[in-house]
Amino acid sequence: MPELSNLIAFSLIALGMVLTPGPNMIYVISRSISQGRRAGLISLGGVAAGFIFYMLCAAFGITGLVMAVPYAYDTLRMAGAAYLLYLAWQAVRPGGRSPFQVKDLPHDSNRQLFLMGLMTNLFNPKVAVLYLSLLPQFITIGNGTSVLSQSLVLGSAQIVVSLSVNAMVAMAAGSIAMFLTQKPGWAAVHRWLMGTVLFGFAVRMAAEGRR
Repeated sequence: MPELSNLIAFSLIALGMVLTPGPNMIYVISRSISQGRRAGLISLGGVAAGFIFYMLCAAFGITGLVMAVPYAYDTLRMAGAAYLLYLAWQAVRPGGRSPFQVKDLPHDSNRQLFLMGLMTNLFNPKVAVLYLSLLPQFITIGNGTSVLSQSLVLGSAQIVVSLSVNAMVAMAAGSIAMFLTQKPGWAAVHRWLMGTVLFGFAVRMAAEGRR
């Protein structure tokens, strides 16, 4: 098991990232609005499968990497900090677009919905960087717990956080879209809040040394 403080911190970063709109959230919202909540949840099932694939690949890959390559941990840590800064800028940059401003999509079968959710996640750079650059920083080496088991627990926590948030968003997509249309100021508050949180995590990550 990872240290409790690491598990909580990684879960908070995962929450901040899932609340910063990306391809997964935009696709799930699009399906929920254009084809109904059930379609959004089926699409989310494909997203979940993509998360599991990335988690397993990263867990086994990180295990070998941090044990075999000097300074690999620090390289991954700085790459993760840089990507968090990029996400923070994307959240607050002028002209930022709400994920609830989506186009109608054609109705697809359940199989197509699932596969599209899977492919959307597999080609999502945010997910790849989350597992390959951010996750290693929350792994403690030499505490008697294997890198593999810590990776799997942290990855599972991220999946639970992401799926919980996206499922709630899918269920309430239509209502949220109407609310933000009537009160656009709330969208700006959300963007700046998430940008600030991600910036803070990026600074913390860059400043920390190897555990």
